[in-house]
Amino acid sequence: MNTHAALPHPIAPTRAIDLGALIRSRRNARTPRMTQAQLGELLGYSAAWVSRVESNELTPPWEILIRIAQILDITPGELGIASASAERLAHEETTRSSPANLSATKVAPEQALADQEDDPVRRRTFLAGAAGIGTALTAPTAPAVAAADPVGTLEEALFQPTAAPAMPLDRLRIALAAARSDFRAARYATLGRELPELIAAAEATRDSLTGTARDTAHAIIARAYVLASELTVKAHSEAAWVTADRALRAARDSGQPAPIGEAARVLAIAMRRSGRGRAAVDLLTRTATSLDTEHRRPTAPTLTVRTSLLLTAAYSAAVTGDRTTALTLADEAEQSTRRLPADSDTGLFTVEATPQQCALYRIGIHNALGTPDEGIAYARSCDPARLPTPERRARYYTDTARMWHQLGDPRRTFTALRGVEHNAPEEARRPAVRTLTAELTYSSVSLPGLKEYAERTGAHQ
Repeated sequence: MNTHAALPHPIAPTRAIDLGALIRSRRNARTPRMTQAQLGELLGYSAAWVSRVESNELTPPWEILIRIAQILDITPGELGIASASAERLAHEETTRSSPANLSATKVAPEQALADQEDDPVRRRTFLAGAAGIGTALTAPTAPAVAAADPVGTLEEALFQPTAAPAMPLDRLRIALAAARSDFRAARYATLGRELPELIAAAEATRDSLTGTARDTAHAIIARAYVLASELTVKAHSEAAWVTADRALRAARDSGQPAPIGEAARVLAIAMRRSGRGRAAVDLLTRTATSLDTEHRRPTAPTLTVRTSLLLTAAYSAAVTGDRTTALTLADEAEQSTRRLPADSDTGLFTVEATPQQCALYRIGIHNALGTPDEGIAYARSCDPARLPTPERRARYYTDTARMWHQLGDPRRTFTALRGVEHNAPEEARRPAVRTLTAELTYSSVSLPGLKEYAERTGAHQ
């Protein structure tokens, strides 16, 4: 085992270090102790990826290494970097991640995604030997998906907005419903192209209205930005902060509880991904409590958004390692679903309040807690065919793939990954899913069809 891999950056360390041991010791020294799954969540990678870094089997790209150092309070000196080099690197990282440069820097679409999220996977050589598709892996094969950047146009429009004419509210509602359908069907490239025009038109319409009509326009804007936030989170884009903030501002201006709850949820997700998991839990639980306080007889949409807040809070607590809070909030979310009338149409955009949804979240919660064995029962109780959208079914297969991967079962991991592609091909190209695919490809196991799957979904470049 190599104890010191060269850092992939033009500025090399000034002395040899055991990078894996340094990261592992600082992670274990956190109070409470940070698990590999929790560190991976903050970085957008899996626990298995963190394990390989700590074993010196791979070295993170420079920008990810800087992020690890920030999370674990590792100084440049401990990384063996001269102070002058550290200053230069800090400047490069700050400049690279500034909002202005998110739209100003133009690279090829697939390259933009790979550089930001999972290029340690993309740039390595994959193990050969996997060929054909075995009959035991029964998920049907989806057609190859062309490389696309689902958020490039959206990011540019956020910082360089274009003018659009106002339109009747009914037309805005139709456009918003179409955008929601694109998200639920996991047509992310289409959604990314259409959202900027929808947002611009909705904002122009709001500016032309007064009274309750203006409040309605605010709600449409908020939900358009919620969809934008969901999209940028899936792409691991820093623009998620911008879209979530704008969603919450517009939702509060609308005065409507459901958009406020939906916007608070996506903002909390952005907070969690930046390492502020406990603050995210606090925001989510406070918002859920306010819905209870303000609505003694809550409507179905209010109950549904409350459930979604509790489920996201439970997962966020799991990411921070707080098992007790995570499981308590998950229990509370399940109780909230029982208050809903049967077959209620909530009209929420991204999640539903059902027992299936609660079981789905339980899988992710136990993955984050590092107890994937406890998620098996929930994976078996959750029938993906009963999940309402391709996006949610893909989430089920993604979480079960992570579960089996943590449990060391590559065959079931690959079966689940193929389930992702079968239900939502663009989900299979998400950075986190491509990382998981690549980790499976790196392993010593040989699975028929794995190499082709990696190539088809963009994990093998």
